[in-house]
Amino acid sequence: MALDNPISRRHALRLAGTAAAAAAATPLVSSCGAGAPKSEAGGDAFTVYWNAGHGYQAYEKVIDEFEQAHGVTVNFQKYQWPDLRTRILADFASGTVPDVVESPDVWAIEFAVSGDARSLRDFVDQDGAEMGFPDDWLPKTVERNTYQGEVYGIQVHYTCTTLVYNKRMLDDAGVTPPSTWDELLAAAKELTGGDVHGLALNQDYSYAWPWLLQNDVRLYDPETRQLLVDRAAAEEAFRFQADLVHRHKVSPVPVPSTDYAGPQKLLSAGRAAMIITGPWDLMPIAGTSPDLELGVAPALRGASQVTSSAGASAFVPAKAKRPELSWDFLKRITALETERAATEEAGMLMPRKSWATSPEATSDPHIKAFAENLPLAEDFLLDLAPTGKSGEVSDTLFKNLYQSIVVQNTPVSEALATFDAAAKRALAG
Repeated sequence: MALDNPISRRHALRLAGTAAAAAAATPLVSSCGAGAPKSEAGGDAFTVYWNAGHGYQAYEKVIDEFEQAHGVTVNFQKYQWPDLRTRILADFASGTVPDVVESPDVWAIEFAVSGDARSLRDFVDQDGAEMGFPDDWLPKTVERNTYQGEVYGIQVHYTCTTLVYNKRMLDDAGVTPPSTWDELLAAAKELTGGDVHGLALNQDYSYAWPWLLQNDVRLYDPETRQLLVDRAAAEEAFRFQADLVHRHKVSPVPVPSTDYAGPQKLLSAGRAAMIITGPWDLMPIAGTSPDLELGVAPALRGASQVTSSAGASAFVPAKAKRPELSWDFLKRITALETERAATEEAGMLMPRKSWATSPEATSDPHIKAFAENLPLAEDFLLDLAPTGKSGEVSDTLFKNLYQSIVVQNTPVSEALATFDAAAKRALAG
């Protein structure tokens, strides 16, 4: 599926605003359609906050069409997730907000609880049937954007993590792709040697979620208000990950950073045989190592065969000045033809049921393999989201917990005690 009218009129744009928290962020920023006329709604640019890794040409094409349709200039600001969160929280505090925000996890619910996200109910009532929402979206993608019966976000991408491996390395070692934790450990030991590790764990804390889910661990129990239950199962899952690094030494020690691409780079360089990742790494691997024979396995089985869902939604801030334009942007960016174009361009999986039967979803064996894992995917943060504390608990406290155990090799019980104390204070606040 070819993209028409390739985009060439992009240039750097300085960030406005002087809020200290926002200034701490390090965004990648571009302005779209710099020559377009000013907005009819008062001369302001239409501002979109987006993830830096999702600046696809398919979306730039949508932006061009949106600019032409509405006579506005789109200020397309691209951030890494942590920096985007810093920026939007500063904007909420100042009262000056963008028109659309792309968001990971369950931010739409979190910001619905705080009153910072706008309900989309009126727009869905008006246009939902025509655009296929919610019927054409996988039910889990609607649930993770719904609070108290009202929709606050629209899923843009929907995917999951699973085991990705170097076929040639496994074949040369006579190793079958593992399907259980025990098989993974045995395979990683067999594949580790010299400057090659059998597995590379990620420094990003969200990569702990599949292991916890596979051991039947819930991040939060709304009835008991306890975190990481069953606790013995949580300890076992964390200890297994730490042991892969520090005891068995089949994974290098993850390096803390804001970049989750470390394992992908090791796999591409032939220095790791297996990684846990999602389809976002398919394009970088193909670009840097086109001859690498890649395998995508079913989700691993611990106590259960399950994995963590991933992806991104988009929401409209409650104080957005032109919500009707924001809604039109959401409709365009989530249209089936846009999803198909982004999949062909970047290998990203999408939330529409009709996407799953498209040629882009079924013709590529790697994308198809990831898509076949989607029914096994669960949202680790969903139970915690209605507390309004999911961001604080996951982005700070759970991150510290994971990196303390897996990177620093802190005893699991000690790290969990620290996490419990801090999380209880956060939830009580």
